[in-house]
Amino acid sequence: MHSVRLPDTMKAVQLIGYGGLDKLIYRQDLPLPEPGAGEVLVQVSACGMNNTDVWVREGAFGDISAGIPDGRGGHIALAFPRIQGTDSVGRIVAVGSGVNSHRIGERVIVDFCLYQETSDHTPIAVDYMGHGRDGGYAEYLTAPADNAQAINSDMTDAELATFCCAYLTAERMLDRSRLTEGERVLVTGASGGVGSAVVQLARVRGAIPYVITSRGKEAALKNLGAEAVVLREKRDVIHGVEQATEGQPIDVVADVVAGPLFSDLLHILRPEGRYCTAGAIAGPIVHLDLRTLYLKQLELHGSSQGTREAFQRLVRYIEEKKLRPLLDQTFRLSDFHRAQQTFMGRSHIGKLVVVPDSLWEEKGAPYAH
Repeated sequence: MHSVRLPDTMKAVQLIGYGGLDKLIYRQDLPLPEPGAGEVLVQVSACGMNNTDVWVREGAFGDISAGIPDGRGGHIALAFPRIQGTDSVGRIVAVGSGVNSHRIGERVIVDFCLYQETSDHTPIAVDYMGHGRDGGYAEYLTAPADNAQAINSDMTDAELATFCCAYLTAERMLDRSRLTEGERVLVTGASGGVGSAVVQLARVRGAIPYVITSRGKEAALKNLGAEAVVLREKRDVIHGVEQATEGQPIDVVADVVAGPLFSDLLHILRPEGRYCTAGAIAGPIVHLDLRTLYLKQLELHGSSQGTREAFQRLVRYIEEKKLRPLLDQTFRLSDFHRAQQTFMGRSHIGKLVVVPDSLWEEKGAPYAH
């Protein structure tokens, strides 16, 4: 292993089992992880929070949380204790065998997907950082070298930590639904991480995003790129969308809400329209009238995580300043319980990010570069 001078231990937040916030323990004496062959050690400077962190802790995925399919007929189990955290940014401070030592010092954003090759040598995402292996709620993490993508940006590390999981998930949704220039996409949960990412990424593609959200968030979402806003408090969402689009058809629905809204979303789609889901905040069990599906000849797509190509595209968008970070608030790693309580309150627009205490400046501003 090639490295700079490193400590023997590190601080991190460990998830020790399913349950409440008491299952998240701030540890100050964990052994420093060592990169294996083909891996790098990253000193984490910022890590963004996501819904998946909460859902896994609460056991909301049921059997899936106990064993995610590995794409080969087996399962990858969640083992405790586990350091969660998918949206990691930092610098490479050590490399394992087979990795060029010139990478030490690189500023990187970490692709959270853990890939395996299929029989045709196509890498597919079968698990993710913070579940299948330790993630970024720590001072250091190890990752496959190919997942640590060098990035050249004048954004702060905390700003860069707003992108990875939400934006890669969103870009994959748009890939799956084949959203193209000039098409109209309806986005649910638009004030959240994935929803707000879909709005920006749709604009990058030249598409026109319309959003469904709660009252008080209209101005922020229009500023982000939404063509028009429909309030989900309205009894007739179908009529609300028709008014917002002035009767123009919706080509794609990008949904992370589901629940009772699902049936209306299919009605809103034009004939031969495409529906894509990557979440179910309002409930995973939905009402589906198959007549709507086959008479309108709709496409339904499930989407999860991302691809290496989509991640590289995302990094390019960031470097070309085609995307704007939505950083709502930063927290010290040692203040993790308060950070997750704030996250669960859902009053924020954009991302909450945690920063290791050792990189926190006296005035409370997180380490930037």
